Amino acid sequence: MSDKHGDFVWYELLTNNIEGARSFYGRVIGWQVEDSLLPDMDYRYFGMPADEPGLYVGGMMQLTNDMVASGASPVWLGYIHVNDVDVRLKAITATGGQIQMPPTDIPDVGRIAMVTDPQGVPFYVMHGISEEASLAFAYDKPRLGHCAWNELRTSDQNAAFAFYSEQFHWSKDGEMDMGPMGSYDFLRHGGVIGAMMTNPEKGAPPRWNYYFRVADIDEAVQAIQNNGGQVTEGPDEIPGGDFTINGIDPQGARFALVGGRS
Repeated sequence: MSDKHGDFVWYELLTNNIEGARSFYGRVIGWQVEDSLLPDMDYRYFGMPADEPGLYVGGMMQLTNDMVASGASPVWLGYIHVNDVDVRLKAITATGGQIQMPPTDIPDVGRIAMVTDPQGVPFYVMHGISEEASLAFAYDKPRLGHCAWNELRTSDQNAAFAFYSEQFHWSKDGEMDMGPMGSYDFLRHGGVIGAMMTNPEKGAPPRWNYYFRVADIDEAVQAIQNNGGQVTEGPDEIPGGDFTINGIDPQGARFALVGGRS
């Protein structure tokens, strides 16, 4: 089975200290990081030691001096699979999005481009060449170290839903009333893939928020605090008995975790 148009297929950390990020997330989540051996860039793959060989969750990339000079800062980004990158870029720009990185072919991987939605939130579109479906987003069952939830924190919920539903065929699958914060709208693409909400972080730009699964949320919080990170929200209990936290890693990238309590 291959990936469908609109599936989340990869997650990537852009960081200004790739060794520091490797150490931090290894201790907090348990990721094992390997050199990709891609030429002319410092790019690492990460996954869980217990997973089968070659089953990666995503990558870490060292920000170059040119990227930093252009205003880039540490950030988590997601990749959404599309049937045709070039066709999708025309549709995205026609509906208010922008191209941040033009289409690029990566040998043995596929074709990618970085874009923003009309509210300025960055993400990648990708057409991969693998015939195997990605498990970076654990759509089939809970998987430690994999993404469990994709959450958009946006400045315009209605406009964002119109954009993503048009581009990727996502649908709304109910909502949860959050009082003064508005509604938490669940997103479905085959199964439920995440949700969108009005950004609750005062002063922070809108962003995609990716929740990676850990075995024990309290142990993860302790590891974050012991290794130079910050917890900004939580732990908060969610339906089903798990707990979530939001945090900032030592390099300044915002991230999120979900897990139970032992």
